[in-house]
Amino acid sequence: MLLLLYRRLSAMALDGFRAAVYQGNLTDAISNVQQRTPESFNSHTLHIAITGESGSGKSSLINTMRGLRAGDEGAAETGMLDTMTMPVAYQDPVLPGVTLWDLPGVGTPYFPLNTYCEALNLSQYDFFIIVGSQRFRSDHARLVREIQRMGKRFYFVRSKADMDLDASRRQRPSSYNEERILEQIREDCRRGVAAEGVGHPPVFVVSSWEPNRYDFPLLRQTLQMELPRLRRHAFLFSLPAVASPIINQKKAALKGEIWKIALFSCLLAAIPVPGLAFLGTFFIFRKHLSRYYIIFGVDDRSLSALAWQIGKSVLELTAVMTSLGITAMMALKLLLDSVGTAVMVAEYSSERRPVFGAMVSGGVALVTTSFMLRKHLASVADDTWRVLSKALEAERENAI
Repeated sequence: MLLLLYRRLSAMALDGFRAAVYQGNLTDAISNVQQRTPESFNSHTLHIAITGESGSGKSSLINTMRGLRAGDEGAAETGMLDTMTMPVAYQDPVLPGVTLWDLPGVGTPYFPLNTYCEALNLSQYDFFIIVGSQRFRSDHARLVREIQRMGKRFYFVRSKADMDLDASRRQRPSSYNEERILEQIREDCRRGVAAEGVGHPPVFVVSSWEPNRYDFPLLRQTLQMELPRLRRHAFLFSLPAVASPIINQKKAALKGEIWKIALFSCLLAAIPVPGLAFLGTFFIFRKHLSRYYIIFGVDDRSLSALAWQIGKSVLELTAVMTSLGITAMMALKLLLDSVGTAVMVAEYSSERRPVFGAMVSGGVALVTTSFMLRKHLASVADDTWRVLSKALEAERENAI
C-alpha cells in the first residue's frame, strides 16, 4: 500500500514536471523536483551495476549481498572463468526497489578494455560498484574515469580480503597485524581512485566468505543509508529523457504555425514599395526569434531566474546554447543574399512586369522566412533541452 502511494506521488510529480516544461517554465520544472520529499523517490527503481575485472569476485559479492551462497537456488553463477556475454539482473531482497546487475568482466576476449564501456552501455545504470581483487589497476582507473564522465557515483570494493590476510600471515607470521594490513589495502585503493579526481573515495575491503567481518557490514549500512539520495540522483538523470518528447511536441506545434507567418511575409514583400520586402522579412523574423525564446523559457529573464534557483551564473547556462551566436548574423546574411537579390530583380522588372516582380519578391520572402524560422525553432528547442539538462546536472551536484 505504501509503495503504491509512493508511485502515485512520483507520477504526480512527473506530470507537474512535464506540464512546467511544456509551458516554458523551467524554474517551475526544477522547483517541482526540489520540493519533493525523500520518500517520494522510493518508487524509483535503482539499477546498480557490479563491474570489475574477470575473476575479481563480482558474482560472489552479489550472492553475499543477497544472503546466498554459490549453488543456492537463484544464486549468481561463480567461477574463475568469466564466460558471461550479457548482464544478468538480480533483485536485492533486503533493499526493495534495488536491482543488482552482474556485468561481464572487463578485459575478457568478449569485452576488451577499450570497448567495454560502449559495448555494455554503462550509461543505462544508475550506480556502480567496482570490484577488484588485486592492487588498483588500469582497468579500474578506466572504469572510474568513465563513471566520472557520466556524472554518476560508485563504490570501490576490494574483494578477497581473507586471501590477502592468509598470504600475509604465512609470509610474515611474526609481524602479522590484521588491521594494519587491511588499512594498507584500503589506502592503496583510495590513492588509485583519488588519482582519477575523486575526492574522499568510498572504499570497502570485504570477503564474500566472511560477510560479517571486515567492511562488508559497513558496505551494506552505507548503501542503505545513501539509498534515498542515490534514488533522487538517478531520478534526476532520467528527467532529460522525460523532457525530450515534451519539447519536441511543443516544437511540432509551433512548426505548424510557420506557414502562416511565412505567408504574411510573402504578401508584405509583394507590395511594390522599395525596401519593404527586406525590412518586412527581417522584422517578422526578429519578432518570432524573440517569441520562441520566451515560449520555451530560455529568454534572458527566464534564464536569470533559473540560474538564481540552481545557484549557477547565467553564463553557465548560455554557454550550452548554440542559437545565440548565429541567429543575427545568419538572418542578416541570408536576407541580404536572398531577399536583397529578389528586391533588385523585382524593382528592375516592376516597370515592365509588375506582377512578375511582386511574385519574385513575395516568393523569396516566403521561402526565406519559412527556412529561417524552422531552423531557429529547431535550434531553440535543442537549446531548451541543453539548458534544462544543465540545470538538472546542477541539482545532481547539489545532491552529492
